[in-house]
Formats: sequence, C-alpha cells, structure tokens
Amino acid sequence: MAARTLIIDHGSGFLKAGLSGWNEPQMIFPSIVNYVPCRENPGPSHAQRRVSLGIDICHPDTYSYPIERGRVLNWEGVQHIWSFVLEKHRQECEDFPVLITETPRREPADRKKTLEIMFELLDVPSLLLADQLEMSLYASGLLTGVVVDSGYGLTRVQPFHLGRPLPGSGRTLELAGQDLSAYLFQSLFKEGHNRHDLFQLETVASTQMGKCYVPQNLGEALDFRQSLPSGADESNTYQLPDGTPVELTPMQRLGPEMFFSPQVFDLPGPSIPQAVVESIASCEASRHHLLLSHVMACGGNSLYPGFTKRLYKELTSGHFSSTKATVWVGGNRNFSVWLGASVVAHLSTYRSEWMTREEYVEGMRL
Repeated sequence: MAARTLIIDHGSGFLKAGLSGWNEPQMIFPSIVNYVPCRENPGPSHAQRRVSLGIDICHPDTYSYPIERGRVLNWEGVQHIWSFVLEKHRQECEDFPVLITETPRREPADRKKTLEIMFELLDVPSLLLADQLEMSLYASGLLTGVVVDSGYGLTRVQPFHLGRPLPGSGRTLELAGQDLSAYLFQSLFKEGHNRHDLFQLETVASTQMGKCYVPQNLGEALDFRQSLPSGADESNTYQLPDGTPVELTPMQRLGPEMFFSPQVFDLPGPSIPQAVVESIASCEASRHHLLLSHVMACGGNSLYPGFTKRLYKELTSGHFSSTKATVWVGGNRNFSVWLGASVVAHLSTYRSEWMTREEYVEGMRL
C-alpha cells in the first residue's frame, strides 16, 4: 500500500483520525453534527437546513450524534464528518488510501453505504474496512487474548486466538460512557436536566473526566467519602453559573461503579467483569488459562482511575479464581483501535482485503 494511509476510527462519541505512522491520531473531536435552518431559504424542508460540525453555541438545541450505540442513525451527518476529515488532510498531501474501522454491529447495508460514500462521493483511491476489536488486539502487540473495549456507546468483549475472533464468544453491552453521562445529568440537575444546556454539558464533562473514579470496594468508599467534613475535599465541588459552589455527592464521584455494579444504578446487567467471565467460559476449557492471562482493557472508560485494578480484582476473585488473571494496559489505550489500524494499514497479510476504486466500479457493473 501507499507510504501513508488515512485512518478514520469513527466511534459513537468521538472520531479519531490521522495518517498512519504516528503514535496517536492527529484529529480528535466529538462525533456531533448540528442542523441550522438556512437564512437564505428558510422553511420546513429537510433540504433547507445546513449541517455543520459540533455544537452551535447560538443554537445548542440542534446538535445530535449521527452514530448511537454503534449504529449509524444519520448517514448525512457521517458523510459530512468524513468529508471534513478528508478535506483537511488533502490540503497537506497527495491522495492516499483510507482505512475505516467498523463496529461488529454494522449491517451489510452499512458496509455498502460506506463504500458508496467513500468511492462515489469522496473519491478515495482505495479503502479497507477493519473490525475495531481486531484493531485493538493488534495495538496490544498480542495475537491471543481477550479485548475489553469500553467506549462512549458500547462495551464489547471478544476473545481472540492467533489473531482471529473465537466464534460465538463475543459479548456486547449497552453499558458505556453515555450511561454515566446520563446518570450525572439526572443526579446533578434533577428535574431541570437538559442535555442541550451548555453549562450542564460542560459540568457533566468536567465531572466525568476530572472527578470520577472506580472504587475498589463501594461500601468502604462510600463510608470514607461520607465521613469527610463539608469542604474538606476541594476537588469535590463545581460552580454554578453565578459562582455558587456545590458539592458532589459520594455516588456522583463514584459513578463509574456502574460498570461493575449496574444494578446499583438500576441498569440491566451483566457488569463488565461478568461479561468477560461469560465470554471466556464460552470458549474451549483448554484456552481459559491463556485467555484470562491476556485480558486487554482499552477504550475511554478504561482510563478512569481504579478501572483496570478493579477489573483485575473482580476477575481474580470470580469464576476463574484458580487461574491468575492478567490485565494488559497501554498508555494510549483510549486510542487502541486507531493505533492498531495504523499498524494493519501496512501489513502485507491484509493487502488482499483492500478494495480499489476500479474494483468497486467493476463490481457495480456486474
């Protein structure tokens, strides 16, 4: 393949894009589009509104996520985002092949639509569609193990053996970052919560990224936080628009506990550790030890302080207590899919899986 390949990892919450060969993507932004009526031609028609990236601060109620829980809901929004990414990179260098990662939830019709957009509308020379979990495996440098990828819309667990997914063993949970966001919206702002309020959006985002953590024991963590006198922990507050400080409750700080005890938050199970145990248990017994000793945690939720330590603790004390678990983590594990795709872009073993524009056109004629 070409010396450089554009890698696009388009998740439910964020898009990561950049040229292969780098240690991290050069473009990272929320997978959000907004629609604003055109002033030149106002009206109710779908064709009379303008799509743009991100949240319009003048019209914060018009934004949406084109991909939700790994499923594309708005192809126009997806096309707009991909077009933006390609235009930015084409300003700097020549035409290049494109690798797009795709979720296991993609239907054949989604793959067909992706090919149509890339070849017919965006005019890319060649394209590879790569499985996200398989890319995370390559990023770890391993070929056998269990990938546990927990992102904004989904948490997915998949055992691999010699680079190939073990059939029937994968698990997908609709338990992910957006559920923690929803909990914080409701608990911080009660009946007045509004996901289109810019102050509330910023408060929830900063709480998630800067104040939440996973306790090793929920009961002990609650007792500790409840024993602290008011104002003792300066990191435990946020400010209202008028400057009034408000203290977070213990459960708001411990919100990521939902990934390990979803029932505490009235969410359906199983928990992430339970899904890992079920996934490994569905494989041949002779492979249990090898899989459990190569558990790879990645995705944005794995960055919460205490996440990987708690996952190790749960796996060690659970169904496979007689087998030593090992949780592998990388410094850029929130970019694992993109990093693995950057490696795969130049592997000769994947050369036959690339599709050129000429092959696409020929296939359309048949």
